[in-house]
Order: sequence, then structure tokens, then C-alpha cells
Amino acid sequence: MPHPALAQGRVAVVTGAASGIGLAAAKRFASLGMRVALADANVEALARAEADVAALAAGGAADVFSLATDVADFEAVKALQAAAYARFGEVAVLMNNAGVGRGGGAFDNYDRWLTVLGVNLWGVINGVQAFAQAMIDQKTPAAIVNTGSKQGITNPPGDAAYNVSKAGVKTLTEHLAHQLRNIEGCQVTAHLLIPGFTFTGINAQRLPEKPPSAWTSEQVIDEMVEAMGRGDFYILCPDNDVTRAMDEKRIQWMADDLIKNRPALSRWSPDYKDAFAAWMKE
Repeated sequence: MPHPALAQGRVAVVTGAASGIGLAAAKRFASLGMRVALADANVEALARAEADVAALAAGGAADVFSLATDVADFEAVKALQAAAYARFGEVAVLMNNAGVGRGGGAFDNYDRWLTVLGVNLWGVINGVQAFAQAMIDQKTPAAIVNTGSKQGITNPPGDAAYNVSKAGVKTLTEHLAHQLRNIEGCQVTAHLLIPGFTFTGINAQRLPEKPPSAWTSEQVIDEMVEAMGRGDFYILCPDNDVTRAMDEKRIQWMADDLIKNRPALSRWSPDYKDAFAAWMKE
């Protein structure tokens, strides 16, 4: 059974909706008969996305609208909330999905740190702060989906700013789920979407075409919809190279760095190369 919020006539708000996972989600929601509000900072791409989503919506353009939104700006996100409620009267699904990459290391690219944290983390905080209480007050089935990343869990070297932002999204969403389930009569659920390697606008900047190992955005949304129907909080997606079992082993190794007092990020240390390889083969 699908999540009860994913129903004909209900309303979905999606940030980062002009491309990638956000656009795939908006299209899926429209194909389910939902009305959809799209938000993105890319005005031109957003206009194209609105037209594409409207072509799938039961009521056409009347069931879809878009609003250029910088999710790092709380006032802009509050304006998105006000516009969605003014247009549709409710919000059944909030998908805080907007994201950027190419941050920085621990002590470089300070300006990129500000951008990545502003969009990836504060964008989600702003979305939750602007929408959650109103969605609770509706007293109808609803869901908040925050897009995280495996990089916020396994923490690979290369982009500390991005990893920090997505680790923050994980922690925030866990606390959101706890808080929601302890509100009497609350019908809002929280979900952490954790894509695998997915060919989106973020990695398309460095990859000319989809690698065979990557999933499409549509595959991620297939997994998300199915997992929401099961009531999953952690929506951990595989890809064409990495299975669920491999993800579980990698996550366990990362947790054991702390438990076993190994060096930070030991998985990528030459001293632990053989031990990690043996662990993955067990």
C-alpha cells in the first residue's frame, strides 16, 4: 500500500525540483494525481520543469505552480509555504531536496562551505521550520522527506563540506521523526532519503553521460515511494554497483572506527586496506 499522503488530490511541495531527483519526484507525484508546487533557484530550468510536470498532472497547469526559491533564505522558504497554502490549502508531502556539491576540505574553500551548508543543511532546516507545524495542524496523513546522502554516513574523503551538510540532514531528520511520533494525534511521518550513486545535475558537471554504475533519478523515486509505503524511515538506495549488503558492511565499518578506536576514516588508510578488503569479503 502507498503512503496515505501519496493520494490523488493531495499536495506535494518539492525543492530542487528543476532537475534530477527533485524533478523525478515532482513528476511522480503529478502522475499519482497529486497537485505539485515546485521550487528551485534556477529560474529557467524551473519554468521548463513546471511545464513538464503540468503535462502529467490530472488538472494540467491548474494543478501545478512553481516559485523561484533560495532555500538558504528562511524568508524565501516561508514565502513558498504561504504560496502553497494559498494556492492549494494544504501540504501532504514536503520534499526538502535542494542540494549543491563541490564544497571544500577541512581548512579551504570557506565561501563554498557557506554555500553548501546554506543550501544542503539550512535549506532543510528552513523547510522543516516553515512547514512542519502547519502540516501537523492539518490532522491529515502527511510526510516530510529530506534528501540525505551516503556521504553523510560513511564520510569518504574529498568534500568535507558536503559530507558535513548531509550528516547534519541525517541528524535533523532523526530528531524530526522522534519529535513527530511523540505528538499526540500527529499524522506526519519523517523519512530520510539516502540515494546511491545517481546521475543528477551535481555529477553531470563532471560526467558527460550516465555511467553504467549509476541509477537514474526515476529509480531513486521508485525506491522512495515503495519504502514510504512500507513505513521506512531510512530509505537506503542501492545502485547498479553497490548492493544493500555492501552498504551495510561499509556503514558498520565506519561505526566501528569509533568503537574500536581506529584512526579517523580508517577505510581509506593504507594501514587498514587489507583489513577492510577482508571485512567486505566476509
